[in-house]
Amino acid sequence: MKLNRSIGLVGLTLIATGGILGSGWLFAPELVARDAGPAAILSWVIGAVIMLLLALTFAEVSGMLPVAGGLAQVPLFSHGKLVSTVMAWTAWVGYAVTAPIEVSAMMKYMSAWIPEFERAGDGRLPLMALLAGLGILAVMVFINAWGVHIFTRVNSGLTWIKVLLPAIIVGAFLSERFDLANFTTPSFAPFGYEGILTGVSTGGVIFAFLGFRHAIDLAGEVRSPHRTIPIALISALLFCLVIYIGAQAAFTGALTGTELGGGWQALDFGHDYGPFADLGLSLGLVWLLSLIYASAIIAPFGGGLVSTGSNARLAMAMASNGQFPKLIARISPEGVPLYALLLNWCIGAAALALATFQQMVSLTSAAIVLSLVSGPIAVHALRRQLPDRPRYFRLPAVGLLANLGFIAATLTLYWSGWTSIRLLLFLILAGLVLFLLFRRLSDTRESLDLREALWLLPYLVGLGLLSYFGNFGDGRGLIPFGWDLALAALLSLVIFAYAGQSRLHPAAVLDYLAESEKSVKPAGSKNNEIQQSP
Repeated sequence: MKLNRSIGLVGLTLIATGGILGSGWLFAPELVARDAGPAAILSWVIGAVIMLLLALTFAEVSGMLPVAGGLAQVPLFSHGKLVSTVMAWTAWVGYAVTAPIEVSAMMKYMSAWIPEFERAGDGRLPLMALLAGLGILAVMVFINAWGVHIFTRVNSGLTWIKVLLPAIIVGAFLSERFDLANFTTPSFAPFGYEGILTGVSTGGVIFAFLGFRHAIDLAGEVRSPHRTIPIALISALLFCLVIYIGAQAAFTGALTGTELGGGWQALDFGHDYGPFADLGLSLGLVWLLSLIYASAIIAPFGGGLVSTGSNARLAMAMASNGQFPKLIARISPEGVPLYALLLNWCIGAAALALATFQQMVSLTSAAIVLSLVSGPIAVHALRRQLPDRPRYFRLPAVGLLANLGFIAATLTLYWSGWTSIRLLLFLILAGLVLFLLFRRLSDTRESLDLREALWLLPYLVGLGLLSYFGNFGDGRGLIPFGWDLALAALLSLVIFAYAGQSRLHPAAVLDYLAESEKSVKPAGSKNNEIQQSP
């Protein structure tokens, strides 16, 4: 069976918006404020610019080559099997942890009225909260398994609520207490540029914006993808930036001297029910708490719901590429990759049980950003590989913007710090071992496209060395700040040029594309017809 093109502009925009507006606005304002102080607002702007650069590259590629599991498929077309394997694996690792992050955020807020959900000293969920979290993950799988038309309707309803509640909550805090003095205590940027940039990667900003990728992964199920995908991506990112800046400003302005007594890095509310719930209690806004708790359930649930469906498409694409057993790529009678959904539930359950909230956020951000570097490289390469293929959205100044997008992604990875990069490199190695094992068991003789993947080695080694000797996340601090950013930009420019020269031959691109397009059919066709979504 094949996937159906049944998602329209409104549906895809709400999917991207719903993916972005998950738990990020509920916890990130506190985390970013600890890293950057009042200048946390700049972290949000920088993060949005980075994500917009990357989204624009994918907007052209996904509109031109609309296939399911975009982050696995896009690098396949530009640089072949091995590059696709690495990018898809890192994306899948990040995706698999996203829904557990959303569920963990729900448990954090719910602990205010269910004491059994309060975290232990090591930050992990207690048994009662874990069991509840596993049940919520299962509900997300069930809704996605019901079919894409049900999924888009449920997500659309949740997204409208997710937009309305933050607007009310932010407006309430701004009107109740907004102290401009907080934005200069002790200065606007007490931790300098390093604090602002750290907040982008590890403070939750990048994680909060990463939901735009779901529109890419569902590209194979979109009607009129050449128009729908770019409009949906850009609209969702800009709209959510307004909400995030409002949430950060409201949080910063509402803080009192009690919470700021130990400085920004030691923000203390005396309890841990989530930053906005803590602030609401501190300010006596009892009437607002019910809205905060409702949003703390609906927003993460909606984000996890979208992530669950998107991750299943990615796993399906990986199975088609030989990274998972073929069973994972099988489509159910409802037109969804059911076995991929079940696999991702198992991985999400393990993450929820074994990792802390902060560990999951850091890993997810670094892993997915690494997979997103394929966008700038692919859009530039495909201009030369498929110059005559219709492009209804063309990225202007593609050479400049693609290079800037690649530099921005590399810097974001560097800002995540040596601890995250070290784990990421280990996971990449583990993924390659699994891929080669499946390849050996299947006795396939397909080309690995090794020549086209050689640019990955110096890129990953250079990124690892820069992170180890750099200034973020347990780096050794041996490279002066400023010089490290210049070195990251230089590494990006060199590798971008090398990757451009290593692109696939156009004939190979057409072969891969023809194979991928077999898995998609127009909405309303026979055998598995479904109702069109908005």
